Amino acid sequence: MDPESVAKAFVDHYYSTFDTNRAALANLYQENSMLSFEGQKYQGSQNIVAKLTSLPFQQCKHHISTTDCQLSGANGMLVFVSGNLQIPGEEHPLKFSQMFQLIPAGQGSLYVSNDIFRLNYA
Repeated sequence: MDPESVAKAFVDHYYSTFDTNRAALANLYQENSMLSFEGQKYQGSQNIVAKLTSLPFQQCKHHISTTDCQLSGANGMLVFVSGNLQIPGEEHPLKFSQMFQLIPAGQGSLYVSNDIFRLNYA
């Protein structure tokens, strides 16, 4: 498994799902998964998806600028993403960074163990 290809496939899947149906992200997380969203912490698939689906906009579009990945312990992978988030009705996109730690979940699949999201203010 080429880490760069896996990271790209994950990023493409994650953000296309986020932009069209955030509730469907639930299967990427498990009960021990952690999300830090702008400094607020959430644990477990249900709590994470509740946070993501409660954001004050229904639609958005992520434009990815960079994706970096490294292999990590437990046969996992760190994926660091930066880009722009366009929300309908907003003139200027918001810059963001997000880091994922992906861990093997068996049968060749991965789950998001850790997820850290921050807006980048200029």
